[in-house]
Order: sequence, then C-alpha cells, then structure tokens
Amino acid sequence: MTRCNRRSFLQNSAATVLLGSAAFATKNLFASLWGLPIGLQLYSVREMLAKDYAGTLYQVAAIGYKEVEAAGFYNQSPQQVKAAMSSAGLTCVGAHYSYNDLAKSLDQTIAFNHALGTEYIICSFPGLRDPSRLKDHSFATQVRSFTLDDYRFNADQFNIFGEKVAKAGMKFGYHNHTMEFAPQNGVVPFQELIRLTNPALVTFEMDCGWVKVGGGDPIQYLRHYPTRISLLHVKDFKPTSTPASVVAPPPPAELGHGTMDYRPIFAAAKDTNIKHFYVEQEGFDMPPLDALRIDFEYMKSLKA
Repeated sequence: MTRCNRRSFLQNSAATVLLGSAAFATKNLFASLWGLPIGLQLYSVREMLAKDYAGTLYQVAAIGYKEVEAAGFYNQSPQQVKAAMSSAGLTCVGAHYSYNDLAKSLDQTIAFNHALGTEYIICSFPGLRDPSRLKDHSFATQVRSFTLDDYRFNADQFNIFGEKVAKAGMKFGYHNHTMEFAPQNGVVPFQELIRLTNPALVTFEMDCGWVKVGGGDPIQYLRHYPTRISLLHVKDFKPTSTPASVVAPPPPAELGHGTMDYRPIFAAAKDTNIKHFYVEQEGFDMPPLDALRIDFEYMKSLKA
C-alpha cells in the first residue's frame, strides 16, 4: 500500500485541478462559434427550474452551456440568482419580459437586473395600444390582432424603455415571434420596428426559427441589418405536412433533426454585430436535458 502524506496529497490535488481546468478551458474553447460561448434560453427548462432552480442550472452547465438568458426568476432574489449562477459556472446575460410587464414595472425590472448584473433586458412580446378592443386575451387572439399602429406604438415605447435601461448601464432589446413578418399594407412590421427605433437605445434579438415560420428569411435580415441585430435565438422544427401559421407553428425538434439549417445562417451572422446566441427548445419528446445535449452538440459542430 502506498503511503501518502499531506504535502504529496495537496501537490497531487493541485495538479489534478490544473489539468482539469485546462481540459475545461479547452472544451469550452472548442464549444464556441467564432469565439462566442453557446448559450441557452432558460425557458427551455422552465418546468425543471420551478422545481429545483439551483440544481437545474448546474445540470445545464454540465452539458457545456456557459451563458443563459432568463425567462422568469421563480421568486428568487437577485442575490439568490447571482449565487446560483455563480455556483453553476453560468453567466446570466439577459432576461425576458413581456411589454405588459415592462409597462407595469419597468423601474423595478431595471433595479432587479442591475442588482443581478445582466447586460440585456429584452421585451419578449409586444403590447397593444388599446387592449380593450380584444374579444379575449388568448395568445391566438392577441397574435392576430396586432396592427401597424400597434407596432408603431411599441416602437415609441421601446425608445422610452431603452433610454431608461441605458441610463442604468444595460441594453434594451426586442425579441420577435412570427406575426411581425406578415406584411400589412405592404409594410413588414419587423422592418417598421427597426426603422422607428433608435439604434442607440434599442437592439434586436432575432429568433431565427420564428422568422422562418413567419415567412421571413433570417439570412436576408442579417445582411440587411448587420448592426441592428445583436442577439440570436436558435430553434428547430419537425417536418410536417400541415401548413404552418403564426398561431400554429410546427412542433419543435432538436437542432439538426428538423427543417432548419443553421450553417448558412451563422455564416451570414459571422460578420455582423452578433454578441450572443441562445439555443431554445420549447417542447420535448425525450427528457429535456437529453434534447438540450443534442442541441449543444449540434451547435458545437457548426463551423462558420
């Protein structure tokens, strides 16, 4: 039996830590696309987070994700979120809020994210200028109800939100869905939002999957607006014989197993202003972490 004193134990342990750290750094260098770490929108694990917030973050990090974007904080304080992220080895870069939530509590939202240290506050869904005109508040009814006047109203509000967020040292952005790409009177709402918002105050997080389902082309938007889009969402959809619509998108699929080819999209994004990108999968046919591991491996395999 080999004897091991305290000094040799500590020396061996230190060497192990150094080797492990080097391997970890190499892994994460490899798991990057043109130097950006692979991020995850935490809406993908919303049910898991509600049951075990800190433990879920640890499992996300164990797959290899390094950055995350929040979609709710599950009654955690900024200090608790910050501690859980740090313990898991994750960076919370941004957080999603609907227009209605921002309109009601923008100051509190800014204070929360400032305490947490996030970089972006993102509007994840627009608001209606006059919500009272809705016959009901279902998602389908809302999506079908947005007019150009509503989008122009949102653009004005985003400029106001963006100014307040900028004064707090953060950036404000807007995340699209599908309905922004159906032309109204010859005008594409997404383009109108970009036209009417101040580039110094409002950036855009382009959800490539929703652009495609909505009838747009992510590559063309990246080429046409190389400085206005700084964040990407990456998702995939199963092939289906049923025509997709803004209220009935195709079912989600793991990246590389659906209809989206991200190689040309990321090739187009390489020379733009993209700062972060996030995998997002909103439904699963297998345990979520298994699917998110497939997504991660797909992103890791991309070369742009």
